[in-house]
Amino acid sequence: MSSRAVVLVTGSSRGLGRGVAEALAASGYSVAIHYANNRTAAEETAEACRTLAPDRAQEFAIVGGHIGLAADRQRLFDQTLEAFGHLDALVNNAGIAPRVRADITEATEEIFDEVIGVNLKGPYFLSQLAARYWLAHPGASRLSTGYKLIFVTSLSANTASINRGEYCISKAALAMAAQLWAVRLATEGVQVMELRPGIMATDMTSGVKEKYDKLLAEGIVPQKRWGTPADLGRAVESILAGHFPFSTGDVINIDGGFHLRRL
Repeated sequence: MSSRAVVLVTGSSRGLGRGVAEALAASGYSVAIHYANNRTAAEETAEACRTLAPDRAQEFAIVGGHIGLAADRQRLFDQTLEAFGHLDALVNNAGIAPRVRADITEATEEIFDEVIGVNLKGPYFLSQLAARYWLAHPGASRLSTGYKLIFVTSLSANTASINRGEYCISKAALAMAAQLWAVRLATEGVQVMELRPGIMATDMTSGVKEKYDKLLAEGIVPQKRWGTPADLGRAVESILAGHFPFSTGDVINIDGGFHLRRL
């Protein structure tokens, strides 16, 4: 049983999730590292976390499963509790892009269902499992300001891309899910926040790097740089540290100013 606060970070074998896991490890948290298919990558994340951890009491367990499937969600949640004995925060980070980018006049229902299952249904119902657990264990969080539920969405929550409509819809709906859970859990000692990354340097965007390099140089992002997994990790760390005690259901943009309206 972990003596430290425990955070389950979905999709933490790579990309943004790995950045979150590493930031939390460096800050003294125990982390459940989730992967869908690539256990080797999850093991690499766990090893990186052990190297960064300042306290030997920290633990890093690997949990696998397809979050779009109910049985897998339940299993990975149970595995987390078995490994650590408790759960203090859930970071809903796991997400996929459509396998095929297609104009919305050509997009298929198969890919739509795939993206919605992982990006929306998965975190919505994994949050339900976490909420039920927290409601059954009121006031037991090892975080000084109570349990935390974090949703990682995307600039696509309010920015239309007609060649990946299913992704935009999934993230817009996930933003509403964050508000719903915030309202439901506000009186129960659970803080809910949405982090909305912008153009981030991960394997998901590696195939369009040249396109975004050009857009960044032209100023689509006021800070004129790619976002990094570490940028997201710092934001999660700040929420868990209790730096926003009188906030819930809020959106924190991690996008270098992309969301700003400009003339």
